[in-house]
Amino acid sequence: MTTPVEELLPATRRALLHRIATAQAEGRAPSLVAAVVRGGETVWHGSRTSVDGHGPDENVQYRIGSITKTFTAVLVLRLRDEGVLDLSDPLEKHLPGTGAGEATIAELLAHTSGLAAESPAPWWERTPGSLRPELADVLGEQPHRHPVGRRFHYSNPGYTLLGALVEELRGVPWEEALRNEVLEPLGLRRTGAEPEAPHAGGWAVHPWADVMLPEPVEDLGRMAPAGQLWSTTGDLARFAAFLAKGDDRVLSEASVREMRTPAAPAEAEEVAAGTAYGLGMQVQYRDGRMLAGHSGSLPGFLAGLMISVEDDLAAVVLANCTSGPPVFTVAADLVRIVAEAEPRIPEPWRPLPEVDCSVLELAGPWYWGTHAFALRLTADGGVSLGPLSGNGRRSRFRANGDGTWTGLDGYYAGEALRAVQSPDGAMDHLDLGSFVFTRQPYEEGASVPGGVDPEGWRGIR
Repeated sequence: MTTPVEELLPATRRALLHRIATAQAEGRAPSLVAAVVRGGETVWHGSRTSVDGHGPDENVQYRIGSITKTFTAVLVLRLRDEGVLDLSDPLEKHLPGTGAGEATIAELLAHTSGLAAESPAPWWERTPGSLRPELADVLGEQPHRHPVGRRFHYSNPGYTLLGALVEELRGVPWEEALRNEVLEPLGLRRTGAEPEAPHAGGWAVHPWADVMLPEPVEDLGRMAPAGQLWSTTGDLARFAAFLAKGDDRVLSEASVREMRTPAAPAEAEEVAAGTAYGLGMQVQYRDGRMLAGHSGSLPGFLAGLMISVEDDLAAVVLANCTSGPPVFTVAADLVRIVAEAEPRIPEPWRPLPEVDCSVLELAGPWYWGTHAFALRLTADGGVSLGPLSGNGRRSRFRANGDGTWTGLDGYYAGEALRAVQSPDGAMDHLDLGSFVFTRQPYEEGASVPGGVDPEGWRGIR
């Protein structure tokens, strides 16, 4: 039975409108448009504008700047999932002769390639892409600013290389690959490299006076995979739903989850701010929830897309000004407003349809030394292991079909869990990456490394 998506409550809708109205007024944006997604469907749309009677709707295009990088990352992950490349492959293996080929594809996706943040002068966002016809023009004579793989350093040229990689392996222009493999399957018909009416004009607002200046609209050429796209709140709402749950026509749920997983070492200030970067997606811990998405900006435009998978919510905010409203923060606020006003109602608890008795026998308390843990069966046929109380190492595990499990997250991600029997066939212990978990703390007779003192537990007189 399918439960229809419920409309937001009037008080929630008013709070959302108040937030974007405040952002537009305080940020002095010619226009600002936003959408909220819940349960994979758009449940709210709002806009504010300085022109009476011309509020943009969900079909008006804005430039989305670096949200384009997330689209490019999807194309690269598709190549990985098809077995055409591995994320650990150096770029040189598939795109030789760039002068930056030492970096792996994963490092380019995560901005740890050491490449410069921008292309050489003149400022690429306000000049024609025809000034940089070749990759060498984008990278310059000294493309690196840091050793490869050592630190996070946001790089627009890095995503130019990823776009060129897509073109090399697909044999078609980046935009054509994007349209065929992502835009059309997801129904994003108002997203593309060139504006199509109706679309907003880009403006610069004077920092000290309420006057405006039109910004030039340039074709970014080789830099297109880093920031070229135009889109709408309607299309980006659908894209956000895809980034939360995947779509097997484009990328699986596991692959989009990988995109949302931090992949780059964070700087000290990023640790303090609770931010990180995955594979083409920004990750942020804010207001007690984990958010993922991307911000974007080009002269005349600002964009933000934010997802909370746990709350089953997403928000998109677009504005047509060079600076002003903090659209990424506003998007996070829209998610928070709905999550707090109308918290997600959990699915009903249901018993498992069947259970393997040999696995059920493993459920319950286990001890790593004196640390108490609990092993639980999960609804997806796997198990989870975590401390009985307080903080500590916890992970979910998938069943391998041979009586072993592999860690999916946390400290034990990728590690093997297996139940070990004693010579007489009785359960002896759990082995988890060489750690021994026993039914009692330092259980007598169990295979505990280093052995157990034969005199057992004792007090002090």
